[in-house]
Amino acid sequence: MPRFFITASQIGERDSGEKTVLIFGEDAAHITKSLRMKPGEQVTVCDGVGREYSCMVEKTGETVTLAVTGEKQCETEPPYRATVYQALVKGDKFDTVVQKSVECGACRIVPFISERCIVRLDKKEAAKKVLRWQKIAEAAAKQCGRGIIPEVSGLLTFKEAVAEASRADIPLFCYEDESGRTLRPFLEEEGKCETVSLMIGSEGGFSPSEAQLAVSEGMVSVGLGKRILRTETASSFVLSCLSYRFEL
Repeated sequence: MPRFFITASQIGERDSGEKTVLIFGEDAAHITKSLRMKPGEQVTVCDGVGREYSCMVEKTGETVTLAVTGEKQCETEPPYRATVYQALVKGDKFDTVVQKSVECGACRIVPFISERCIVRLDKKEAAKKVLRWQKIAEAAAKQCGRGIIPEVSGLLTFKEAVAEASRADIPLFCYEDESGRTLRPFLEEEGKCETVSLMIGSEGGFSPSEAQLAVSEGMVSVGLGKRILRTETASSFVLSCLSYRFEL
């Protein structure tokens, strides 16, 4: 069933007490021109904060009118809030990171610059990229049935990213040279948690000095197994492990 995100201001109420939803802009055009939906067909809309509404199309066009037929709390959000801190990577790999992180349950994706990043962006370039990545996040959230649209934040330095990430209940620093601690036994020791952060390096990984700084600031250095994962795969792998441990 098609899924769309709305704001609270798009929800109205008739004199009869029946709730309605108005859809504008690109979403209205998509419903009317691309999907060619007709009155009587069903869609799902989410308010972006975890509430979803079953709706019936009443009218299409520049403004689409929906009648709300049911509502409930969204059941597709994880019981924790996971933030992916991803170092900048080459080509369209960051697009993949955003898309798959959203599918695997992340609530926020934060790009940052580390020592071994090949890609370097100034503030103007970074702002354009974030707008693109946010659209990818929204499309992925619609496709996989999320109850929120995960946020893609502005570009941070490595130190800024560590300072933020270290405040999570479970602050994971995913380090390919970590030999003393792997992810599974660490997660098995943890009870319920509200927030998780995971830091993923660029194609060249993290430098020893970066790993030392991260641990000194409270991050937990963990290895991800015997195989070296591509940078665009690592976040999905860790998020899947979190889902298995705390959600499934």
